[in-house]
Amino acid sequence: MKHRLESLDALRGFDLLCLVAISDLIEELAEVIDTPWMASIMECFTHKKWEGFSPWDLVMPLFMFMAGVAIPYSLRPSSQPSPKWEGAVYWRLCRRVLLLWLFGMMVQGNLLALDPNRIYLFTNTLQAIAVGYFFSALIYMHTSWKTQIGIAIALLLTFWGAMEFITIGGYGGGDYTPHGNLAEGIDNLVLGRFRDTAQVIDGEVVVKASYTYTWILSSLNFVVTVLSGVLAGQILKKKDSPLPAPSLGECSFSNGQSKKSRPQRGSLERASLLLLIGIAMVALGWTWGLVHPVIKHIWTGSMVLVSSGYCFLLMGIFYLWIDCLGHNKHLTVLKVYGMNSITAYVVSHVVSFRSISKSLFFGLEQYVGDYYDFILQLSNVTILFLILYIMYRKKIFLRV
Repeated sequence: MKHRLESLDALRGFDLLCLVAISDLIEELAEVIDTPWMASIMECFTHKKWEGFSPWDLVMPLFMFMAGVAIPYSLRPSSQPSPKWEGAVYWRLCRRVLLLWLFGMMVQGNLLALDPNRIYLFTNTLQAIAVGYFFSALIYMHTSWKTQIGIAIALLLTFWGAMEFITIGGYGGGDYTPHGNLAEGIDNLVLGRFRDTAQVIDGEVVVKASYTYTWILSSLNFVVTVLSGVLAGQILKKKDSPLPAPSLGECSFSNGQSKKSRPQRGSLERASLLLLIGIAMVALGWTWGLVHPVIKHIWTGSMVLVSSGYCFLLMGIFYLWIDCLGHNKHLTVLKVYGMNSITAYVVSHVVSFRSISKSLFFGLEQYVGDYYDFILQLSNVTILFLILYIMYRKKIFLRV
């Protein structure tokens, strides 16, 4: 049986657990518990309005980073040629991009609205993953890890140079305000009516002033985020990774059973390298942020370094604790979410279980008062978990 990187499943599950369960429950509690300590907790589950970086801002980059980590485990470089295999891989990549794109439109609520005026083209995390995964996979297949790092640096500098020195229709030229930056101008110009929240009013395309996310120019850095995960995946897997280390099999693995043993020297070096890279990227990102602000909404280069650095740190911690030190018990909840991550994300956004929850807890509102909505949300979360748990037990893992 082929071993899985349990730390990756667990980290992916942790990300999805926060995204589709914990955040919604915290939000409902915050509506009822109006205290300073609850407000502090809620801040951790709230995106920064513009500059800066909150813990919640890491959810999307971490999702993309882990898509990159999986690439070395599912693809092989073109130095091992096989025309038939390459054709199948290219077809799979294109199919994955298409499915992720459609799922992204469904999650955003635009496609299933069946309203032509609400069809928007590029709006969602899944579509950002699709772009980053596609180009990162091609880069991984056809280049060495050194070239991959060079490409990542080139993309970061290209984005920075464009933001600093290019002006289009009054946007850009070093402007990093929500409605004056170059990425905003390019999205307005290229997507037009098909940009998220856009409406045609009196013959003019109007985007909500509160919508400040950008996608087209930001795609350069989406690729870098996924590429950073590819580098982490190579450190963990490949014999010719940047660290001379033994094969991945020298860490402790199990199929549901704990095997605590003294970690191999190579596995500890891999974990240490992930942690060191993470620290270096975070420091470099915040330093660069002094002149190139850390802004998730437009996916600036400094934000990529900061977020990818945190991702390296989390990956290193999970890898050290689970795969190296063998602490792989009690991971079921995380695996339930992590091994069907796309399913969990799409279902949580597309399917509402609220009517079921109301049926189950009909009449309870008169006794619990303001906590009724929290109980309904807890029921929704539980129903989704039970679906995913049944899929996990029956080994049904949906892939795109």
